[in-house]
Amino acid sequence: MLILLLIALAGFAAQLVDGGLGMGFGATSTTLLITLAGLGPAQASAAVHAAQLGTTLASGATHWRFGNVDWKVALALAVPGSVAAFLGATLLANLHMDAARPITAAILLCIGINLMWRFSRGRVQRTYSQRNHGTGFLGALGFIGGFVDSTGGGGWGPITTSTLLSAGRIEPRRVVGTVCTAEFSIAAAATFGFAFGMWEDLVSNLLTVAALLIGGVIAAPIAAWSVTRLNPVILGSFVGTLLVLLNVPTVLGALDAPEEVLWLVRGAVLLIGINLGVHGFKAYSRNKMRLAAG
Repeated sequence: MLILLLIALAGFAAQLVDGGLGMGFGATSTTLLITLAGLGPAQASAAVHAAQLGTTLASGATHWRFGNVDWKVALALAVPGSVAAFLGATLLANLHMDAARPITAAILLCIGINLMWRFSRGRVQRTYSQRNHGTGFLGALGFIGGFVDSTGGGGWGPITTSTLLSAGRIEPRRVVGTVCTAEFSIAAAATFGFAFGMWEDLVSNLLTVAALLIGGVIAAPIAAWSVTRLNPVILGSFVGTLLVLLNVPTVLGALDAPEEVLWLVRGAVLLIGINLGVHGFKAYSRNKMRLAAG
């Protein structure tokens, strides 16, 4: 019962991050299910995507109410992303757990490193070109994001949100809302793929799915409301550091690294994460003041 409560709290926190940054629910939840509940990578990813059927629906509906969704972009991302998510889920469901665990951990580790680096720069963007993205660009982005998301248990947001924000054509709140809305179809396709390959495992983890779902649905409207109020640098740096800390032992363990090395790496990651977070916050504050001054 305690584990289910912790999973529900993890779902709440992960959705709060995801709704505010457009990324983080899948990667954070999958990592916590593997470490807290002891699930295998495929079982954890399947449970997370099943829960996301509810959380992404609630998040998308709330973002729509706040006017945060560009439906053309959402559709262009969702269609190829769904195809890739189904393929990735089918692949992961048929991998042996010993082979899948380091692969999933490596994907989540890369996502964490990407978040740490991205938010350390403290960028603030004031103007947006408003030019439309090409269909080919959005299709490729959606396909890559969907495949990584289903095989790694997360990655849709870090890939699609980061890329669209860097392009500077859509204001951040609409990037976040659009990505969160498109994610519903990714979750549905991945869940179908996992159900096709490991139905019994998915059914046996229904309580885990329900706990994640309840926590995430409660957080969804709060996250959509706070998308323009949260400090993205602090939140993004924290999530990135957490993902690296939790997944680096699995990756190094697969390489037969000694325990002493694992502890040294953990300490180094923590120090680097704190330093990058502080640097990013200072840069973000300076940039905001510079833009406000004209």
